[in-house]
Amino acid sequence: MPADTPISRFPVPNLSDMPEDLRARIALVQEKAGFVPNVFLALAHRPDEFRAFMAYHDALMDRPGGLTKAEREMIVVATSAANDCLYCVAAHGAILRVRAKDARIADQIAINYAKAEITPRQRAMLDFAIKVATAAQTIDAQDHAALAGHGFSQDDIWDIAAITALFALSNRIASVADLRPNAEFYGMGR
Repeated sequence: MPADTPISRFPVPNLSDMPEDLRARIALVQEKAGFVPNVFLALAHRPDEFRAFMAYHDALMDRPGGLTKAEREMIVVATSAANDCLYCVAAHGAILRVRAKDARIADQIAINYAKAEITPRQRAMLDFAIKVATAAQTIDAQDHAALAGHGFSQDDIWDIAAITALFALSNRIASVADLRPNAEFYGMGR
């Protein structure tokens, strides 16, 4: 991406102009990642929505449960690919590579999760997530039974659906904003 390409179609506030709580959150991410992901800067355009999104993100992605952190990222990558969201595939693909300690997994899932080197349980999880992302109105008892057959609890099924739904929102905002992935994402976990 050329240096003069904006990271968003919408205004991106300067860090110094952001509310203190947003600056603190961004500083923590910068310390951990070594850079500031563009999504944080773009979402800071609307501080109340930034806070709400991040609260729900943290509640879903950091909670204990039957899904590993890598599996949660698999859901984000697969459904973001189905939604054609460049930013989320690049950013969460990087996080997935790091969490799974696997340089190939994110690319495989983004291109065709059905052929990815994942377990049958993970494939069932992604089958359900893709159905939630593309045809949620068709979800029925058989879908729940299939997941239960792979050992997923009702809480796990809720998590799969909620992660898919949250990132459908994120995918759409990122696409409308033409949010550009940071160059750093492409080399992470490789």
